[in-house]
Amino acid sequence: MYPELAFEEHKTSKLIQDRLDSLGISVQTAVGKTGVVGTLSSKDNGKTIALRADMDALPIQETGKIPYKSKNEGIMHACGHDGHVAMLLGAAEVLSSKRDKLTGTVKFVFQPAEEGLGGARFMIEDGVLEGVDQIYGIHLWNYQECGTIGIKPGPIMAAADGFKLTIIGKGGHGAAPQGTKDAVLIAAQLIQSFQTIVSRDTNPIESTVISVGKINGGYNFNIIADKVVLEGTTRAYTEQNQKLIKSRMNDIIEGTERMFNCKIELDYMAGYPPTINDPSCAEHVLLCAKKIVGDSAAGHPYLSMGGEDFSYFLKEKPGAFFLVGSAPKNSEPLSIPHHCSHFDFEETALLVGTSVFVEIIEDLLITNN
Repeated sequence: MYPELAFEEHKTSKLIQDRLDSLGISVQTAVGKTGVVGTLSSKDNGKTIALRADMDALPIQETGKIPYKSKNEGIMHACGHDGHVAMLLGAAEVLSSKRDKLTGTVKFVFQPAEEGLGGARFMIEDGVLEGVDQIYGIHLWNYQECGTIGIKPGPIMAAADGFKLTIIGKGGHGAAPQGTKDAVLIAAQLIQSFQTIVSRDTNPIESTVISVGKINGGYNFNIIADKVVLEGTTRAYTEQNQKLIKSRMNDIIEGTERMFNCKIELDYMAGYPPTINDPSCAEHVLLCAKKIVGDSAAGHPYLSMGGEDFSYFLKEKPGAFFLVGSAPKNSEPLSIPHHCSHFDFEETALLVGTSVFVEIIEDLLITNN
């Protein structure tokens, strides 16, 4: 009910700190600005396993009719990060009660600023991965039915970049196009040409997306525009395709400049790399998930081209990111999507996600389980 935006999660961090303190778990604060790390250690020098939950909200006015509706104007948990915090705190409570059987160390990583600002990088810079052998991340997923776990080796979330194109042409009267350089026409040419990168430059079985989401330009119906701005995003499941898309966009832009004798400025904003699961860690999650939800309900993730900054952790350490089905009951899995103003999830999913977190640690670090 009290969501906070990226790097503003002060009350959220304090709530987490207080809860970990009450469980007798060692706490570090201000890790990656507003992040919190709890450490549960044993006397044995075994492996160190990290479990991560993100905790920031989104700048959306909540419209759903629920008793726990956001009380912070213009901010809501529209992606389930409050649920992620709840699941990791639940796992911390269960595992703290088993500390005497622990044969290693568990780090509970509560990360700020997943929604676009890359809070994972700031936590890494502050040393959150020092001594960590493996790391596991979780995400509620309304695209899957509650009671399922989505997990696979290799890419599970896409690289997510952004771009802004400024087309500078030469305006004029709509009835006299001669001598002009129509920025609207050039924009249309670019939008169509960019799609050939997906259809002809990348392997069709390696998913890629180029989407222009915003066009701004022109003055009136009878004026040829001298300037148009395009903004969009690119997505890819491999770093190779992530780099290829940017390179080919530059090629197309240079060719279009020559074709229309105009100027095109590209501001390409590198975002998160693809989230690529370590095969052995993904297999471990699958085995743990089957113990919780059964063989038929584990695996088979509903994949999307969304991005996740958990990818930065996986570039540094082996680990896996998995999806917890959370579609509300009596609704289709796609009817209440993430990042919508009426977002909600089936709370039974919190028990499922917490249980898988606990099972991962029990299998790796707890004796006589």
